[in-house]
Amino acid sequence: MRDITLLVIIGWCFLQSFRRPWIGIMCWTWLSIMNPHQLSWMLRDMPFAAAIAGSTLLGLLITKDRRDYSLNRENITLMIFMAWICITLPFSMIWDDSFELYKRVMKIDLMVLVTLVLLHSKRHLMLFVWVNVISIGFFGVKGGIFTVLTGGSYRVWGPENTYIEGNNEIALAVVMVIPLMRFLQMQMQAKWAKTTMTFCMVMMAASALGSHSRGALLAFAAMALVLWWRGKNKFLGAIGMLVVGAALLSLMPAEWWDRMNTIKTYQQDESAMGRINAWWMAWNLAKANFFGGGFYIWTGSIFAIYGPDPNDVHAAHSIYFMVLGEQGFVGLLIFLTLFMFAWGSASHLRTQGRHQPETQWLSDLGSMLQVGFVGYAVGGAFLSLSYWDLPYNMMIMAVIGRRWLARKEWLKEKPEPLVVLPAFMANWFKKKPRPISLP
Repeated sequence: MRDITLLVIIGWCFLQSFRRPWIGIMCWTWLSIMNPHQLSWMLRDMPFAAAIAGSTLLGLLITKDRRDYSLNRENITLMIFMAWICITLPFSMIWDDSFELYKRVMKIDLMVLVTLVLLHSKRHLMLFVWVNVISIGFFGVKGGIFTVLTGGSYRVWGPENTYIEGNNEIALAVVMVIPLMRFLQMQMQAKWAKTTMTFCMVMMAASALGSHSRGALLAFAAMALVLWWRGKNKFLGAIGMLVVGAALLSLMPAEWWDRMNTIKTYQQDESAMGRINAWWMAWNLAKANFFGGGFYIWTGSIFAIYGPDPNDVHAAHSIYFMVLGEQGFVGLLIFLTLFMFAWGSASHLRTQGRHQPETQWLSDLGSMLQVGFVGYAVGGAFLSLSYWDLPYNMMIMAVIGRRWLARKEWLKEKPEPLVVLPAFMANWFKKKPRPISLP
């Protein structure tokens, strides 16, 4: 039944994406971030994402819907980054494996550019936020409930065969999505909806702690601090966070505390020292090779040349050193510039969106995007998620929101509820009770 339901949903999206390619974008985002087919029995190896991407690209060419090919600093920088990756590819030290990863990264970046072309309305943007939240929230809420029920005795892991399979990666994804949940909650009117979202955010926090990830703990702390600072009622916000934090931390077992305490004594922790060794390897490689070493450099043969300890082979465990080692100093500069621009666009939304009541939601979005970027910047220092979709999707939200604001779209679009519900549900809530006729 699960497989049939999934086939029906993806099949509908596939057909719709020819006429309305923005629907294909939503489905692509869902497939690439959540990977729902990995939860099925017989569909795990089906190329659903490729099929949806193909139909969406074809729909982009034939659709009569509005398309936005305008250039801005974010999509220009992303295209420069893609061009630089193409330039560095021939200099890859391990060609075959590097080329496979290159194809995966270029597909993601291409769909990011397509998304910027196809999404333009408030409805599109809100749906896009919901798709990202649901895709990660499914695992985060489930992992949080698991953590609470087991007292944190077991680690929370992500879906198999995905970018976020590891406990560290799923934890960072959860930390980045919590501010987006808060944004959606800020737009809600119904008390039950706000309460439900509060429960989901608490479970997401429990999931991040239940991952036993030290990097995610630092990211969560940084994110929570900025989230509190951006809150309107800082006193009540502080009380609420302290109560929830104390309750969740009281669930964690002794081994969790022992692992977190190694942050202070990282010199005695093999995993931490292995990461530092990998960072030095990336630094040495980038100094010796202007174009970096390509996508597949975290191997014994490369560490034997550039690693301080050639026998301690680790993955990058850092978005910064990952890009540095693979794309060189120029690639790292472009990568950092891209997200600095995204931060600036979110800041623009936060400040300019306050000027009109119709655009206050964009101010909320910009503020929460910045909170999410803080989580990514801190947690990413210890995790390898340089090319994964979610941070680029957050950049997309900032760009689309800024376009919408600059063109004064609120004067052109019909008023819409900010909390997007399926049409039949929205209509059901609007219905008035029928009068009862008495005999």
